[in-house]
Amino acid sequence: MRIELNGNGGKGELSNVSRKSKRRQKKSSQVQKLYDTCKQVFADCGPGIVPSPENIEKLASVLDAMTQADVGLKPNMPFFSSERAPIITYLHLHECDKFSIGIFCLPPTSVIPLHNHPGMTVFSKLLFGSMHIKSYDWSSEVDKNIDRTPRSKFFGKFVFIVPCNGVVCNLGHPDGSRLAKIKVDSEFTAPCRTSILYPADGGNMHCFTAKTACAVLDVLGPPYSDPDGRHCQYYLEFPFHNTVEGVSMSDEEEEEGYAWLKERDKPEDLCVVGVPYIGPKIAKR
Repeated sequence: MRIELNGNGGKGELSNVSRKSKRRQKKSSQVQKLYDTCKQVFADCGPGIVPSPENIEKLASVLDAMTQADVGLKPNMPFFSSERAPIITYLHLHECDKFSIGIFCLPPTSVIPLHNHPGMTVFSKLLFGSMHIKSYDWSSEVDKNIDRTPRSKFFGKFVFIVPCNGVVCNLGHPDGSRLAKIKVDSEFTAPCRTSILYPADGGNMHCFTAKTACAVLDVLGPPYSDPDGRHCQYYLEFPFHNTVEGVSMSDEEEEEGYAWLKERDKPEDLCVVGVPYIGPKIAKR
C-alpha cells in the first residue's frame, strides 16, 4: 500500500492527528466513563444475576466521583422549582437490554412512591440536595433453633410460614400483603456515597422523598421490561402493630423494624415527565 506524504514527510499531518487524538482523550466525559463502565460491568449479567464484587466496586467508584456538573445540571433549573412539585422530571441517558442510565429530578416535597426492582441490581447516586430514603426487603422472618431447624418469631392465626421444598417462605397475611423488613429509613444529603440494592437484598423496594430540590442518577441492570416480567410494582405500607389481633412480637423495637406491604396500582398522583437529556454526549461504542 502506497502512502502519499506531504513535503515535510507527513510530520505536520501526523502531528495534527496526534493533537486531535489528545483533545478527544481529554474531552472524554465522566458520563462517557460511566457508560463504558456499565457496559463492562453488566456484559455477562441478566435478571437476578449480580455483578461480581469487583465490578460492583468499579461502578460504584465511578458514580461516587460524579457531580451535577458532570451531567449538565444546576439546582436553579426550572424542573427543580418548588412551583413544579409534585411533578418529577426524568432525563433518559441510555437503555439497552443489559442496563439503563437515567436521572430523576425532584422538586422539594415530591415523592417517588414505594416500588420494587425485580431481578435488578440498582445503583443510585444523589448528585445534589437532600432526600429521605425508606427501603425494604422481603422478610423470611425465621430464627434457627440450636439444631438449625426453623422457628417462627411470630405467633397468631393471622401469620403463616409456608414450607416450599424445605425452604421457609415469606410470611403472608390473609389480605394478600407480605411482611417486609426495613433496610434503610434515613435522610441523605449530597455529597454521599452511591447506594446499591440487589435482587433480594439492600432494600430492593424503596421510596424517595425530596427534602430539598435534588437529582438522583440511577443505573439499573437490567432495566424494567414488561414483556420479560420485570414491571414496576408499587406498594402500600402498613405498620406491623396495626394488623389484626393474634399477631405479636417478642420485642417492641423489632416490631418497629417491619411492615406489611400490599401491591397497588400505579398511584394516580404520580407524575413523571420525560425531558431530553442535554448534558455531555455518550458515544455508544
